Amino acid sequence: MMSQTEFSRLPKAAESDQERALRRMADAVHHLNLAVTRAVDSGLSVELIRGSRHHDGSGNWGDQMVPLVRGREGTAAQAQPAASGQAA
Repeated sequence: MMSQTEFSRLPKAAESDQERALRRMADAVHHLNLAVTRAVDSGLSVELIRGSRHHDGSGNWGDQMVPLVRGREGTAAQAQPAASGQAA
């Protein structure tokens, strides 16, 4: 007879706003790299180019990327952002 084990959530480690932002960005880059791999494996060529640069007004900045995608026939098309209701 097996004894029943009670499961409980582990407390979340304290995370600063910067640590949380860095983790979220790392997760997003990982997902982007997976999507690039899938696109290339399907026969597309993908180049990420800087579409804009975000500045916070206190010296911090970050590049915002736009994919340039080419099919086998050599036509270029910019990927359209997903309709998620969020601005890109």
